[in-house]
Amino acid sequence: MYSSSGDSNGYHQDNKQQLGMSQRDRVRRVRAKSRDGYGEEQKVTPCTEFDKAYFNSYAHVGIHEEMIKDHVRTNTYRDAIFHHQSLIEGKVVVDVGCGTGILSIFCAQAGAKRVYAVDASDIAVQANEVVKANNLSDKVIVLHGRVEDVEIDEEVDVIISEWMGYMLLYESMLGSVITARDRWLKHGGLILPSNATLYMAPVTHPDRYRESIEFWRNVYGIDMSAMLPLAKQCAFEEPSVETISGENVLTWPHVVKHVDCYTITIDELESVTTTYKFRSMMRAPFHGFAFWFDVEFGGPAASPINPRAPVLPTAPSNNSPMDGSQRKKRTNPNEALVLSTAPEDPPTHWQQTLIYFYDPIDVEQDQLIEGSATLTQSKENRRFMNINLRYSSGGRSFVKESVMR
Repeated sequence: MYSSSGDSNGYHQDNKQQLGMSQRDRVRRVRAKSRDGYGEEQKVTPCTEFDKAYFNSYAHVGIHEEMIKDHVRTNTYRDAIFHHQSLIEGKVVVDVGCGTGILSIFCAQAGAKRVYAVDASDIAVQANEVVKANNLSDKVIVLHGRVEDVEIDEEVDVIISEWMGYMLLYESMLGSVITARDRWLKHGGLILPSNATLYMAPVTHPDRYRESIEFWRNVYGIDMSAMLPLAKQCAFEEPSVETISGENVLTWPHVVKHVDCYTITIDELESVTTTYKFRSMMRAPFHGFAFWFDVEFGGPAASPINPRAPVLPTAPSNNSPMDGSQRKKRTNPNEALVLSTAPEDPPTHWQQTLIYFYDPIDVEQDQLIEGSATLTQSKENRRFMNINLRYSSGGRSFVKESVMR
């Protein structure tokens, strides 16, 4: 690590030699502390050209403006920080992917002794200026580099990160949180958020199908239905990020993946597979599947080292999914703070991720919908996600494959 010239508040940037090193030299190993649930040794992922492009995309102010203006997101993080102030005050914090530094500043305001704000994007330069402007140079140290590469010469008490991508796991930033945890977090330390859960459910969305597809059947009195195959491919080949409502959802949701940030490993993120069984709660055209997620901001005790238990249903049993894995409703104010991107909750910049079929399937009330979903990191670029959906209903079986890029 080398200090950049003229900076006096601990701002650091990896030198070009380190970030531009050869492929052979990039692959090194970091010895992680031997703690319950943590790996003995980690292979540090090389910084690829795809990674550099990803980091460059976060150098633009627009993406940070969108995230900060997402009041559900930003206010929930701030509330969580001050909710856990007793665990942050006087402690050392790492902010993984700090962006403009707003979460680091919240932690400093909550009384953190020291905050390491880490970001590989050039937005770290602006974050450093924001820290200076708020007279927090004695508390917030901006580190310009990947979590895998920067050095922090002390254990930390808290890790905070807004790592969630579309469909929760897109962009693969959770791996950096895991790396930070295994490198620096003290035993019994705090991770915010502590847990995350990805859900899926069948949906009906006739308005969307009508606007994108049926439109071509009559265009100013002209039959343009010859455009339909191309229109379907362009509209529905890839996942679509958009906002739907609870009225679009045909069943109670199914848990695709529960993430315990204290115990999950990087290997678990390479491929996630789930099987599901739904029963439609209404008669409607079945247009595809929606995915969304929740994250919880619980304390260390809320995430035991033991294997995770499934979320149990609380809704009437006649509407419950057949595997019993519906989304838990939380009404007790003493329970963990939750940031939800569910269709029935206030919208966020994540919205929901929709995977549409090229042609809808008509389903009756109580009709069975079953199959499997596999989410896999792309071999081409680990920040992309390959999605394989297998589904059967009414005696017909289908496969839909797509890539989120």
